[in-house]
This record gives sequence, structure tokens and C-alpha cells, in this order.
Amino acid sequence: MSITLPKLLHRPEEGDGSISMHDERYKWVALSNTTLGMLMATIDASIMLIALPDIFKGINLDPLIPGNSFYLLWLILSFLVITSVLVVSLGRLGDMYGRVKMYNLGFAIYTVFSLLLAITWLSGPAAAWYLILMRVGQGVGAAFLMANSSAILTDAFPEDQRGMALGINQVAALAGSFIGLVLGGILGPIQWRLIFVVSVPIGLFGTVWAYKKLREVPRHTHQRIDWPGNITFALGVIALMIAITYGIQPYGGHTMGWTSPTVIFSFLAGIGLLAAFAIIETRVEQPMFHISLFRIRAFTAGTISTFLAGIGRGGLMFILIIWLQGIWLPLHGYSFERTPLWAGIYMLPLTLGFLLAGPLSGYLSDRYGSRPFATGGMLAAALSFALLELLPVNFDYWAFAGLLLMNGLAMGAFAAPNRAGVMNSLPAAYRGVGSGMNSTFQNSAQVFSIGIFFTLIIIGLSSTLSASLFHGLAANGVPLADAQRAAHLPPVSTLFAAFLGYNPVQHLVGAGTLASLPAHSQQVLLGHSFFPSLISAPFKHGLDAAFDFAVLACLVAAGTSWLRGGKYVHPTQADEDAADAAAIEAGTEDVPTAPEPVAAQ
Repeated sequence: MSITLPKLLHRPEEGDGSISMHDERYKWVALSNTTLGMLMATIDASIMLIALPDIFKGINLDPLIPGNSFYLLWLILSFLVITSVLVVSLGRLGDMYGRVKMYNLGFAIYTVFSLLLAITWLSGPAAAWYLILMRVGQGVGAAFLMANSSAILTDAFPEDQRGMALGINQVAALAGSFIGLVLGGILGPIQWRLIFVVSVPIGLFGTVWAYKKLREVPRHTHQRIDWPGNITFALGVIALMIAITYGIQPYGGHTMGWTSPTVIFSFLAGIGLLAAFAIIETRVEQPMFHISLFRIRAFTAGTISTFLAGIGRGGLMFILIIWLQGIWLPLHGYSFERTPLWAGIYMLPLTLGFLLAGPLSGYLSDRYGSRPFATGGMLAAALSFALLELLPVNFDYWAFAGLLLMNGLAMGAFAAPNRAGVMNSLPAAYRGVGSGMNSTFQNSAQVFSIGIFFTLIIIGLSSTLSASLFHGLAANGVPLADAQRAAHLPPVSTLFAAFLGYNPVQHLVGAGTLASLPAHSQQVLLGHSFFPSLISAPFKHGLDAAFDFAVLACLVAAGTSWLRGGKYVHPTQADEDAADAAAIEAGTEDVPTAPEPVAAQ
């Protein structure tokens, strides 16, 4: 079956990627440097999660005071939001002006903002705003790295080795998010600024190394930036992210803010702007988001699978951390202050699974294609979520660790072949923008997943948590008025307290009320087992709903992944010219016809 592409995708003057860079030395340099960049970016995406208590103490800000949860959420999400917004545009700039140039610039920007994050002299809300803005700048640098690293690797490696190379790169990105948890737990208590300083020497080394060693693909372009598309896309994504951020916060007398006029307006505005973006992209001469790439079946199936896998996996880290920090670790004798570090350590089997499965599945996909590994990975991930749901809240760790390892193996088996399948399907001149489009779906899915998972957990908690708290507090001497007030605080405050390593009871009841109680009552209320015992049953309701959603998302991702078809590598211009020459010589050339929709074989 022959495959024809729209003329839009054929730009021979831009270079076809079949350059003389496939020598043994250079391709390993490219792999090492881009893997370092992705690892650094994703470690910093999560390193703050565990170190947040130390950061807030360092800047003298209580994140649990009403109104301060804004700073908490945006310190976590600003990095993900900015990478989701910019990664397509920066991939497009890489196609236009050079992927290595844009990648090198990203390394430099990332390093500068990592240093700026560590040197704030402010305190209170001003310091929180400073850190948020610097995290946005750090996210800009990360977006440059994410948008162009896959395209650089695809240019550097021959098609029969791309799966392995992209597998290592992708697994480094996935593993980095969990390595960051442990690093944050170790460095944060020593000095919170260290979680940012640690990236500076790595960034300086990576910037100089990339500048000296990475080679640019020759290209001669005369393209323009699609400003209407860039602006409507950025505003649309930001509006949706704002809706999600405020949607999981309390509003009025409601436990969540999904009925808030701000949330409703932001959500509708985001949908409207993205609809306008889609229309613009079909009408401008040189669009930012090449809708025509979705005519390539392997690209479409792989990108949609990326989004669905991200939806199923993105909120997992937060839910598992809360499960460990709020319930399991205290029940096993850990103080709430120690739980952030140990939560990261106990989740290491997940990282191990990524590290084992990613490179191997990427290597095998070079030979057998992406479909069996990506589809099988999603089916195994769905099974692991279903088995996690069967665990009791106070589980045996060996069973939990085994299922985390299984989930990591499954996600690693999916990620590397899927990414290789997407990149192999792209015309050489559009690898940057195609990589950016795929990364946008992945990063956006993480933010949406966090909103969905938190919403499901809060719904589960809202069903019985209030009554459980009231009766538990009153039975241990807390005055009825104080018990009633604590019981009606929004569940998200309780989740944030556990997530930050605080004793939730101390936050709910208040230091003054606790000090007025007998010593025995204080000991019980502040003990390791009181809060976990109260929250276990309500938390399990929300946890089951979250895992059910994850199972469904993974099953749909598996079905979508299967639809990609068999192994498909987009021909380079040199391949097409050779085929045309052979057809002419044989006298079997076809009369040119109108472009047909693209599909994988």
C-alpha cells in the first residue's frame, strides 16, 4: 500500500532529517545530553512536592490559612501549565530556526531561573509570588527542552534505533518525576534553597556541553510565526487550568468550586478559545498546530493514547502520596513530619519499573513496532490500578510495592514505544512541532488528571468524613462547637495538611483548643493512629472512584493505541526521490493525483 501526503507536509528545502549524523559517537552524545536535560526538567517538576513544607517555613507563610491555598496550588501547577502552553510553539520555533539552537537556549534559561529561585530575599505572600513567577520562567526553559529533545534524537538516530533512544529519553522523563520526590525529601529539611541550587551546576554543564557538541540539521526556512494561533491556544489552555485550580478549592458553602462563576466562566472561555484556535489553524498559511498531521494514523493514535495515559497516570502520584502520608505511614509509626521523605522512598518501585521497562520496550519496538508494547502496557496498567483498588487502606507493603512495580513496568512499556511510534510517523521537517504537540497533550493531561483525581477523592471524603471527624473529636473531649467547626472544614484542607506533612488534627482543631484539653486527650488526638483511623473509610470511597477512572482511561488508551496500525516510519525525501527514480526507470510511475488521507500500513 502506498502512502501519499498532503503537499503541505512536503518541504524538501527544509531538510529531511536524513543527515550524515548517524555515526556512533554523535548519536550517543545527543542521547546523553537530551536525557540529562529531560531528567533535570522532570526532577524539578516534582522536587517541590515533598519540600513544600520547608519552602513555606522558609518564606514564613502558612499555606493552610484560607486564601493561601492559591500559592500552594500554583507553586505546584505553574510549571506544568507553562510547559503545556508553550511546548508546541517552541517545537515550531525549533523546526523554523533550528532544534539545537532552541534546545540550547532552553538549557540556559532553565539554569538562570533555577538560580533565581534560590536567591529570593522576600518573605510571606511576596516571596510566594516571586517563587511562582520564577517557576514560570523555569517552565519556559523546560518547555524548550521538552519540545526539541525528541526531534533532536529522531534526527540523530536511524529508524531502527529510535525506539531504544526515545525509550531511554522518555523513561528518564518519567523516572525524574519520582526521583525528585526523594531528592526534595532529603534536601528540603537541610535548606529549602538547595532544591533549586542543585540544578544550577547540572544546567551549566549541560548548556556548555550542548552548545559545543550538538549539531544542527541544515534547514532553510522562510516561515512566519502564527501569532493568532499562539495567542488563542495559550489563553485557552491557561483559562482551563485556572478553572481546574479553582474547581478543587472550596467555594461558598460547597466543598469544591465547580459551581463558582469564576470556574464556569474560565472553563467556557477556555473551550471557546480552543475552538477559535482550531478554526484559525485551518485557515492560516503557516499554522502553529499542524492539523494535517492528524491525517497520519500512527501520529493520531499515539498522541491520543498519550493524552489518555496521562489522564490515567497524572494524578496518581498525588493520590499515592496522600495515601502514604495521611494514613499508611502514621499507622506504621512515622511522625507526620517524617512522612514526606518516606513517601518518596516507598514509591521507588514505581521508578524502578519505569527504568527497567522503558529502554527494553523501546529497543524491541524498533524491531516489532510500537503497537504490541504500547497496547500491552496500557492493558497491564489498567490491571495494576484494578489490583491497587483491591488493597485495604492499611496494606502489606510487599503487595503495594509489587503493584507499584507492575504499574511502573506497564507505563514504561507504553511510554517509550508510543513516543517512538509518534516520532517515526512524522515528516522530518515537522518533528519539532509534532513532538511539541505530543508533549502538550501529555502535560495538559497531567493537570487535568490532578483536577479529576482530587475531585473524586474529595467527593468520597465528603460523604462520611464530616460525621466521622465530629464524633471522633467529641469523644476525646473536644468542645462540641470546636468539633462541629472542624468537621465542616473543607476536605481539601485536610488533604493539603496531610500532603504537606502536617498533623491534620492540629490544623483542624487548632493549637489553642488542643492546649485546653487534658494531656491524655492531647496524646490520643495527636497520636499516629487517630487521624488515619478516622479518614480511612471515607478516603477509600474516593480512592476506589479514582482507580476506577484510571482503569477506564487506560483501557480506552489501549484500544486507541491498537488502532495505530502496524509499524510505520515516514519516508524521508531521499526515500521518496529514490522510489520515484526507480519507478521512472521501470516505466511504472503513476500520474500525479490529489493527496489522499494518510494512514499507517
